[in-house]
Amino acid sequence: MIAESKKRLALPLKPGVLPLLTGTNDFLTEHGIQGYIVGGFIRDTILGRDTADIDIALHADALKVAPGLADTLGGKHIPLDETNRVSRVIVRETARDKAQWQIDFSTITDGIEQDLKRRDFTIDAMAIRLGSIITEGITDTGLIDPFNGLADTRRRVIRAVNNTVFESDALRLLRGVRLAAELGFTIDRHTEALIRQHCHLITGVAGERVREELLKLLAVPETGHLILRLDDLGILTAIIPELSQAKGIDQPREHQWDVFNHTIKAVDAVNFVLRHGSWEYADEGILDCVPWSAELERHFNGKVGGGSTRRLLLKLAALLHDIAKPQTKTIDDQGKTRFFGHAAEGAETAADILERLRFSTREIKLVAGVVRHHLRPVQTCQDELPTRRAIYRYFRDTGEAAIDTLFFSLADHLATRGSTLDMTNWRQHAALVEHILTQHQKQDGIAAPPKIISGYDIMNTFNLAPGHKIGELLEAVREAQASADIATREEALSYVNLLLTDKKYSSSDRK
Repeated sequence: MIAESKKRLALPLKPGVLPLLTGTNDFLTEHGIQGYIVGGFIRDTILGRDTADIDIALHADALKVAPGLADTLGGKHIPLDETNRVSRVIVRETARDKAQWQIDFSTITDGIEQDLKRRDFTIDAMAIRLGSIITEGITDTGLIDPFNGLADTRRRVIRAVNNTVFESDALRLLRGVRLAAELGFTIDRHTEALIRQHCHLITGVAGERVREELLKLLAVPETGHLILRLDDLGILTAIIPELSQAKGIDQPREHQWDVFNHTIKAVDAVNFVLRHGSWEYADEGILDCVPWSAELERHFNGKVGGGSTRRLLLKLAALLHDIAKPQTKTIDDQGKTRFFGHAAEGAETAADILERLRFSTREIKLVAGVVRHHLRPVQTCQDELPTRRAIYRYFRDTGEAAIDTLFFSLADHLATRGSTLDMTNWRQHAALVEHILTQHQKQDGIAAPPKIISGYDIMNTFNLAPGHKIGELLEAVREAQASADIATREEALSYVNLLLTDKKYSSSDRK
């Protein structure tokens, strides 16, 4: 290890980043400001990893300097931290360079080594003068490395700079675990002990910051293993204490795991079903019967909020989908375990958790929708494929979460059966999902049939007063359209007349 750490360091920068750094350095030099590249950019360059994030520490007030830099670089300035004087400049795509760079500028108050001392992990507590990195790249002589971050990078170890890093900023508890998983590093034993000691401090971190780090965690391919690691360190249930109640909650015999471990498996199963990870119980060809296309890939890669995609939020829904099972568990007279109402109650609990973590309204609605309806796909039919009317009702009720819920139902199936998966049942489930998707794609009118009559048509034709009955009749018409039972205005009015006769509306509904 010692010989490894003493290897000569001489790494040139990739050409794509040089114009950006040169423009930044020219601006700073013109204004008499010294800048240093710090943190992850150096680490990632040493590891040969691509990165679009750059941290630059300035011997000046970053909040005052960054707006001018943004103008010079053709980017956008975003103030980040008024107290610590931190700003961000985003340089968007250009015709020549398709990358989008994010540069965070921080303020040095008492020297670069003191600045590095306040950072979290040794692998991110390295610096190099901006002018030096442009002309020479990353070298032994140019690297400022007071905490042996280069050696730890080469040894692939996450080590805290000092014993107070987590007390200074408890978000580092999450970040350390995430970095280890992302980079394939191990956490130093002393650092791990510090994490266990201070895990409770994460509850004092602002929800917005936890949300951002949680989304980065969900982007790591082996997410289930990472979540178990968070749980082992005491961080997971500090963030989501509701999950602790799921531990040891037994389920019916078709389930291979208790509620807590089932949810962890469901997270990995989502990754697998969406073609972004492996499944340890996968037989050869298990995904062959599951529908997939470039359009579905785009759907799940679609952005929902800042930093979130449908794929990441579906993994979050997997973690929360059975959150209400502990409080809804009952055992009937025959000794069968049941969880009546857990989906609806779980949707409300999931929404509360995500509000606490400051997810957006749209993100919360999507995750809560999947949790609420995660049993719905297999309930659309019995022994045969669902009817057009059933498919209409499914898309009507699930809304924006419709397609996401279909694929989650497949992941939930895998996470229920595990190694006991019955391939015949699995193929039937996949065929159900494909049928619903195919019918939806072939007949857009199933989900949103064209309007052929209005509420005014119903009121005027049948001498009805305004009220909720009109909405019920319009919804009945839409269902009949989706089922291809009616297609014209005349057929719709005739159908309404039949409904009014069958339902025996009271005279109070008449004008």
